[in-house]
Amino acid sequence: MPTPQRIPSRAELIDHLVRTRIAGAVATPRQNSLDHYRKLAHGDRLYWLGVELGDRWRDEQDVLAVMAERCGVSDDPGLRTGQDSIDPGLTVAALERAAVLLRKAADARQRVLFATGHPGGLLDVHRTTAAALRAVGCEIVSVPSGTGADEGMVYQVADVAVFERGATLWHTHSPAPMAAVLDGLAREGRPLPDLVVADHGWAGCAAQRGIDTVGYADCNDPALFLAEAEGLLRVAVPLDDHVVDPRFYEPMTAYLLEAAGLPAAG
Repeated sequence: MPTPQRIPSRAELIDHLVRTRIAGAVATPRQNSLDHYRKLAHGDRLYWLGVELGDRWRDEQDVLAVMAERCGVSDDPGLRTGQDSIDPGLTVAALERAAVLLRKAADARQRVLFATGHPGGLLDVHRTTAAALRAVGCEIVSVPSGTGADEGMVYQVADVAVFERGATLWHTHSPAPMAAVLDGLAREGRPLPDLVVADHGWAGCAAQRGIDTVGYADCNDPALFLAEAEGLLRVAVPLDDHVVDPRFYEPMTAYLLEAAGLPAAG
């Protein structure tokens, strides 16, 4: 039997996030974040993550201001070197907002879809959350068989949709896999999810389609935070989305499930 994960207090979780560099001084270089903000503002759709931003975010300084407010990066455009930062307090606050949506899903036995473009980092976060919702009677939406996108296929690993190409799970920012899943559900006459919990383009596409969405996002992925600022995406959780050991996320997931009143899942 797996050892139950002890639930950290809020203060303990903040300390853990900083020590493991899930938040605080993260591995992402500051210059990388600023480059992504600029490319998004200049219309590079790779950085829109499936969100239709139009002409609303053409000034990269406006993007930086939102990222400072919602992610905790420095708002100084002159700071261009060193490691970027995420405010761990904002991470925990976002987890608490996400917990409200998970509790709503549990109470209403909603249909929930989990997906990740970061299988090397966040797969187990999503898997554990899916298991907790399944345990209280939620339907975890299954991906239509034969769903293809971006010259690869969409499969589910432990209830989490992932993108595979060449017998390898891929890190992807593309919204195409989520679009293919949602279109496939519609073709089969199956209802769309009531809630999506995802990251990268999986989350951006779902939010753009009008589905309540929780999206995990790094400090160099501004589109989900802009979508949250506009009210399109319900919650953007700021965190380093690929730390050196995925087990570092376990206390965070335990805190999320406790806040949602959901059972711990192994």
